[in-house]
Amino acid sequence: MKSTKQPAAEQVDDLSSRHITPADGNVFADLGFAPKEAKALLADSEARIERARKIKEDAAAAIDAWMKAEKLTQVKASEILAVSRPRVSDLVNRKLGRFSLDMLVGMLLRTGKQVDLLVH
Repeated sequence: MKSTKQPAAEQVDDLSSRHITPADGNVFADLGFAPKEAKALLADSEARIERARKIKEDAAAAIDAWMKAEKLTQVKASEILAVSRPRVSDLVNRKLGRFSLDMLVGMLLRTGKQVDLLVH
């Protein structure tokens, strides 16, 4: 009896896109929300992202200030903060996309700072 299955080397998967919808700069509009609602949702999401960015910037600035006040090298700071020296460099150079807020809070706590979370 002869097999009707193609050998694995001959199988071809068709993974090409059939249709691409161009983005207009508002993902909510692209998802089909009404224009007014899409605009409001985009504004809200941008405000939330900006608040998170500001919190991360404040945390990084506090850690950087601590390093300067203690006259720490990046190597010594990395030992105290329990991260690699390149991570400290990323922090000092404000490459904050590489850090979660949770990680920054943990680092702040290792500096001996008190971190308070205020929820409104």
